[in-house]
Amino acid sequence: MCRAANALLITFFSSYFIIYYKDVIPSEVGTMPVEFKYEVVERIAVLSESSKGWTKELNLIKWNDRDPKYDIREWSPDGEKMGKGITLSDEEVAILKSALEGRDI
Repeated sequence: MCRAANALLITFFSSYFIIYYKDVIPSEVGTMPVEFKYEVVERIAVLSESSKGWTKELNLIKWNDRDPKYDIREWSPDGEKMGKGITLSDEEVAILKSALEGRDI
């Protein structure tokens, strides 16, 4: 049975980050670092804030130099750490918007 340990290194440059994610799997081959980067193009809204200062935000983010997508996730007070989130395409946001318009909120 193979067990994996994860290592994460974040390099912070204003609203532009490079994240190095290394999945360490004991093997003869060794490890292969996987790099991904993102840029916060537009901060659209802060949806909530926790007692520890983390904010749940809706942002427009470019992942790996691709077209920007809508992103909902939690961010640390200093903006250097992020929690798990969800990324939505323009089409998915349009469907979500349509679904919410018909609800009594």
